Amino acid sequence: MITFSKIALSLMVVAPFVVAELEHRSPVHQAHRSRAHKLRNSEPTAHTNSTVTKRAPALRFPFGSTKVRGVNLGGWLVLEPWITPSLFDNTGNGAIIDEYTFGQFQDYNAAHSKLVNHWDTWITESDIAAIAAAGLNHVRIPIGYWAFDITGGEPYHQGQYPYLLKAVQWARNHGVKVLVDLHGAPGSQNGFDNSGKKGAVTWHTNSQNVARTNAIIKTLAAEFSKQEYADTVTSIAPLNEPAGFVGGTIMDVVRQYWYDSYGNIRYPFGSATQGPLLEIIHDAFQPLSSWNGFMNYPNFEGVAMDTHHYEVFSDAEVSMTWDQHIQTACNFGINTIGSYTANNIWTFVGEWTTAPTDCAKYLNGRGVGARYDGTFAGSTRHGDCNAFTGDRSKFSSEYKTFMRKYYEAQVGAFERGGQGWFYWTWKAEEAQDWSYQAGLAGGWIPTNPSDRQFPNICG
Repeated sequence: MITFSKIALSLMVVAPFVVAELEHRSPVHQAHRSRAHKLRNSEPTAHTNSTVTKRAPALRFPFGSTKVRGVNLGGWLVLEPWITPSLFDNTGNGAIIDEYTFGQFQDYNAAHSKLVNHWDTWITESDIAAIAAAGLNHVRIPIGYWAFDITGGEPYHQGQYPYLLKAVQWARNHGVKVLVDLHGAPGSQNGFDNSGKKGAVTWHTNSQNVARTNAIIKTLAAEFSKQEYADTVTSIAPLNEPAGFVGGTIMDVVRQYWYDSYGNIRYPFGSATQGPLLEIIHDAFQPLSSWNGFMNYPNFEGVAMDTHHYEVFSDAEVSMTWDQHIQTACNFGINTIGSYTANNIWTFVGEWTTAPTDCAKYLNGRGVGARYDGTFAGSTRHGDCNAFTGDRSKFSSEYKTFMRKYYEAQVGAFERGGQGWFYWTWKAEEAQDWSYQAGLAGGWIPTNPSDRQFPNICG
């Protein structure tokens, strides 16, 4: 059981762990780091360190035989303007566009009070109970680096970590497993507002940024590898959505970081003994085929790939017909994911949605319009957004039927081609087309993910 004293102790150790990690690494981690450095420009080969146990301990979930069916707790411990627009609109300041500026442009006490109220109310144990009742077996919980490490005048606020621990306890109470996801890194790994700071992508340009990130992952792995979490925390995603598309050296840094994370997550005990947590790496927006041969079993044990599937972030995608959206999802899950998974690595779709448009308020950023209705700079209007986002009471029966088909197509395809999925996201203030909770209430998401009204939707 997680007690107040344990939470307080956890907070006490957060501050010094970054410095300690930069000064010390276990011999096993050093071996992995050295080996990974040599592999940066070559294909991975079998581990040659005879001191490393090849047989991994039992993972905490039967990933190979039971499909992951999960949902993201988005917008909770990492703010996103489109998920909770009221938090941003109520500031009265249009310059506040992410969690960084939320702290930068407000009085500290005022901002902190708003954050604590948000953490207390956005996700509660009743949400986890509802998730379990909906037949889901996992939650993916995003958290930012600033929950653990603030330096150099970064205007973030801390206090998120105790809520992560609470969520783990709630999940335990209701038989739900947890994936801990580091959603934002120092310098920003993608420049998205959901990384904490919108704008430049500089995580990979400074070795100190990467070192700070590694330190956080090592501490998370050491904590959640403990036996007390054996029935709940199954996996760690060491970095969400690094932006491989920016070019330059970022992919070299990302691949090296995945190797380093293997040492941190799979060998968390400072010895040659493997831990029980699955490392979930991300495709960095690169084709899955480009990762063929990277960190595959049996050379690497306890590694899975995460890919995110949205069909809304380009003019070409929002112009598709509903049937084309469904066919695209079917093809991606069955063929693209299926072909990659056949190369001996588990694959999950860590984010996806039933929304076929980018109409949700602030989805493209606070103050930024949508491609679908032509209010996004340089886009072409395809239709009126009013009918496709907001409160579900205005959704037509035809639209809800499409979203039910789209849900079933994606669930079926992602489970057929891979090991499962995490829907994005559990709830949203306004954008009910993106909300699993609203979908359950509105009927386009079934109360049992195995229920099928359109069992042959993907053929």
